[in-house]
Amino acid sequence: MSVYRKIAGFASAVIIAMASVGTAAHADDLPTFKLEMADGKLNPARIDVPAGKRIKIEIRNTGKGAVEFESVELRKEKVLAPGADSFVVIAPLDPGQYKFFDDFHQTAQGVIVAK
Repeated sequence: MSVYRKIAGFASAVIIAMASVGTAAHADDLPTFKLEMADGKLNPARIDVPAGKRIKIEIRNTGKGAVEFESVELRKEKVLAPGADSFVVIAPLDPGQYKFFDDFHQTAQGVIVAK
């Protein structure tokens, strides 16, 4: 392998590493909202978020059974086992209301309100 290929390979690796660090730092800067799901209950059932900004919703399942955060309008779904934590990142929203629910407990209905 020539010296030029080694240098090019090293430079590519450095660029990729720097890009991934920048992406991780950017995700930490998102406005973040917490949602607790437990056996057919949502807390809070209404989440007010800023319109026009990417947001992160941290989801925790505190119940005894699995839950599924789902929003058809936002095209998001996330299944969590009992005791699990996860998150969804949502693209900037126009002002309005966006429904979400627990697909395993149909009575658990919520709304994200972008203002």
